[in-house]
Amino acid sequence: MANRAGGSTFSVLGTDIVVTGNIQAQVDLHIDGKIEGDISCASLVLGETSEVTGAIRAESARIAGQVNGSIDAGQLIIDRTARISGDVCYESITIEQGGQVDGKFMHRGAARGKVLPAGDSHPATLDLAEAGLIQS
Repeated sequence: MANRAGGSTFSVLGTDIVVTGNIQAQVDLHIDGKIEGDISCASLVLGETSEVTGAIRAESARIAGQVNGSIDAGQLIIDRTARISGDVCYESITIEQGGQVDGKFMHRGAARGKVLPAGDSHPATLDLAEAGLIQS
């Protein structure tokens, strides 16, 4: 672990690390290895070599590797090298050209049951295949 400004800490799991089991942390995580389990943390960075099989929950996440499972993040960045197979729930999202997602998108407000404007049954759900943005 290393200290960052403000005294918060972060942990790095390198490319040679394989974890079978859930990870729950109050700190920021940077993962380049393989995780078979759910991840819950404050901030998450998945490097290009990372592979996660499980659900991810973080206030901010930057995904550059492979995820097989759902993602729930406040601020989400999907890098061009990301390959996600699972549903994505977010507050704000950025998808770089080339990033791939096979799943449904839902804004956290819609997921939490907020009232939707009249005549707008699913404004925060985007089916990328129907929109012609990905091939199904």
